Amino acid sequence: MTDADTPTAQGPLADLRVIEMGTLIAGPFCGQILGDFGAEVIKLEDPKVGDPMRQWGRSLPKGLSPWWPVIGRNKKSVGLDLRTPQGQEIARALIRSADVVVENFRPGALEKWGLSYERLSAENPRLVMARVSGFGQTGPYSQRAGYGLIGEAMGGLRYVTGEPDRPPARAGISIGDSLAAMHAVMGVLMALHSRARTGKGQVIDAALFESVLAVMENLVTEYDLTGYVRERSGSVLPGIAPSNAYPCAGGELILIGGNGDTVFARLCEAMGQPALTSEPKFLDHASRGRNQAELDQIIAGWTGPQSLPDLLALLESHGVPASRVFRAPDMLEDPQYRAREAIVEVPHPVFGQVKMQNAFPKLSATPGRVRWPGPALGAHTDEVLREIVGFTPEKIAALKAKGVI
Repeated sequence: MTDADTPTAQGPLADLRVIEMGTLIAGPFCGQILGDFGAEVIKLEDPKVGDPMRQWGRSLPKGLSPWWPVIGRNKKSVGLDLRTPQGQEIARALIRSADVVVENFRPGALEKWGLSYERLSAENPRLVMARVSGFGQTGPYSQRAGYGLIGEAMGGLRYVTGEPDRPPARAGISIGDSLAAMHAVMGVLMALHSRARTGKGQVIDAALFESVLAVMENLVTEYDLTGYVRERSGSVLPGIAPSNAYPCAGGELILIGGNGDTVFARLCEAMGQPALTSEPKFLDHASRGRNQAELDQIIAGWTGPQSLPDLLALLESHGVPASRVFRAPDMLEDPQYRAREAIVEVPHPVFGQVKMQNAFPKLSATPGRVRWPGPALGAHTDEVLREIVGFTPEKIAALKAKGVI
């Protein structure tokens, strides 16, 4: 993609310049979200190999990853060796013009490279820096390596995920990294709001384990007040019934949420068993929770012989929340996905048209959008150094010859 091909940024963050320094998911997903809503995101990455996300996942032609077009989207790629004095000098020059820096190196790495917040903010007092790490910038664990699975374990998510008779399971995605990135985005926006009043930036310290802990509901408070340790419960939440996945004809599954009193009554009508609502075992929310296994067995006996489409239509007509268990093919065929443009097609120089999730949430006046997929390594190096730092073509060529860019 050439400079002329780059779409003009729009969106609520179109007046922001973000320097992204980091790899893999937690930092780059933060940058992706900011870029989705219009920020100019300049990604600094190793000039030889780039972000490992360029190769992660199922490899496609030319060794490219299907992950990179998504997490690298809406970003400008600058190949820059931050381990060299000249690379660090260039990074500082770019950051002097930036509103936000996003990084997810191990704590201390930026300081070692002469890129501490203290030094950077001395030259740019309005700078907001989001620092994403496994355990945070302080504390006895701060120097430990902290991938997403470690944050999920420490934050409590891994222990409660999976079947009760098996070891803890993972969510199937890198949810710990994504949660940390989202908390970093929230921190950036709050810091920018504060900057509008004070004129000064600040540091956002987003730890993976704390970002996971933040979504763990009342897990700690429940233990503190009652001594109960929440355990793995498979596809159900103990005491919340009916709310489970039930079998259908052909081996498919249907998810049904009917635990509220009025919804349960509508479910019983749909099942042709209205008398269930007056049985003492199922009379109210608490009694249904106590008899959860028996109730699930009754519902499974009803759903088992029926087709998924028929069940979905019947339950919708009775106002009962229900859904298929969506996979990627189902998403591409679903009318709700299409109506809301939840998945968009983006042109890619190698893959052609690429489908990916849109920018969320939807804003009525200044929505986000996918302007381009993850770019080639260093695709914007010349443009950025020329237009922002003011380097001449000769200077850029010399830096390339030295391997700095």
